[in-house]
Amino acid sequence: MSAPVVTRIAPSPTGYMHIGTARTALFNWLFARGRGGKFLLRIEDTDRERSTPEATDAILRGMEWLGLDYDGEAVSQFERAGRHAEVAHEMLAKGHAYKCFATQDEIQAFRDQAKEEGRSTLYRSPWRDADPATHPDAPYVIRMKAPQDGTTVIRDQVQGDVTIRNDQLDDMIVLRSDGTPTYMLAVVVDDHDMGVTHVIRGDDHLNNAARQMLVYEAMGWPLPVYAHIPLIFGPDGKKLSKRHGATGVEEYQGMGYPAAGMRNYLARLGWSHGDDEFFSDAQAMEWFDLGGIGKSPSRFDFKKLENLCGQHIAASDDAALLQELTAFTEASGEIQLDDSDKALLAKGMYCLKERAKTFPELLEKAHFILAKRPLELDEKAQAALDTVSRGILNELTPQLQNASWEREALEGVVAAVAEAHGTKLGKLAGPLRAALAGRSVTPSVFDMMLVIGRDETINRLKDVVG
Repeated sequence: MSAPVVTRIAPSPTGYMHIGTARTALFNWLFARGRGGKFLLRIEDTDRERSTPEATDAILRGMEWLGLDYDGEAVSQFERAGRHAEVAHEMLAKGHAYKCFATQDEIQAFRDQAKEEGRSTLYRSPWRDADPATHPDAPYVIRMKAPQDGTTVIRDQVQGDVTIRNDQLDDMIVLRSDGTPTYMLAVVVDDHDMGVTHVIRGDDHLNNAARQMLVYEAMGWPLPVYAHIPLIFGPDGKKLSKRHGATGVEEYQGMGYPAAGMRNYLARLGWSHGDDEFFSDAQAMEWFDLGGIGKSPSRFDFKKLENLCGQHIAASDDAALLQELTAFTEASGEIQLDDSDKALLAKGMYCLKERAKTFPELLEKAHFILAKRPLELDEKAQAALDTVSRGILNELTPQLQNASWEREALEGVVAAVAEAHGTKLGKLAGPLRAALAGRSVTPSVFDMMLVIGRDETINRLKDVVG
């Protein structure tokens, strides 16, 4: 029986949570959840100068918004520094690593001379095979003993077999002279201790894999399965950055994209399952595999994102959609929804969620619910309410007071009044829309009447007919 799948996401808390990090987290989450495995979170906070609690909080908020639940507590890499140093000294004792007393000036002089002579500037320490009896009483770093001939093969589930010449590998530092571990060591020790079976990460880490494999081999630990996924590019084919627009997860949340739509879009960004574009989380978990990830960078496309988000809003359960909409309004602080607003939104969600791609668009459609009397009429609404139209609405108002408040009955009353004035129902819809919403673009007038109810409908009509 094979070991349970364990994946992880390991962001550095040095800024906002990049959309590329979010996609990597999603891939790891889908792979683990679809196989009944574990998905872990590790905060790689060893860079104490750049790591901030605010950035850690942003990562946690981003994960929560995206709905990427992880198992257990988030692990701090910095807090495990003692364990990392322990492994470095164990490799030293086994002869897989050595103490290097070279100073920065000596290393720079070596590189300058190598450059001048046209040789490789990869540093070769004279301390690699030095007799310990010759070691000075001076600060030292611990370096790995990398193989100096032959090749290292990274068997990657996305990139295929990647061969690295060992003479291109330096004796990397695993423990600094102040006793702190380097990132390259910490990652391997943490992945091993956390039981990570599959390392799914950006292909900018591909070269790191060859060097990190040395630690696994030195310690006699089993290698994880590697899957290095291509980066996300902007529409212009260059690495996604601020010049392309939003790059942080919280920016997309702030723009009002639904989390389900975001998950769907990010899953399709570099991975495919046949021709399927729109799918649920359950389907994504069932379908997701490493073989479906492409080798080429994917391009971020806002139109595709909006299209998928619109489909997810339309397909959402009304109560769940209202909950997410409420969370959006609270986070944005632009609109405060009271209990009566929420009750009417719940009642009218069926006619609001069609063709809305974001929550701001949905709220715009819900203007007729959220607006308070007397309504402020926009320019087109004012133009629709000319003297003749107001006269017809004045005649319609008492008939609506006695009508059965059902769509068919309301359509019949409005159609009869329109016919009595030698016009069509569609011609009367414009003035009605203006009176009920103060706008010229709204849901159906009958949907609006059914949602806001008889009393509010009558009162809004009275407001405009005087």
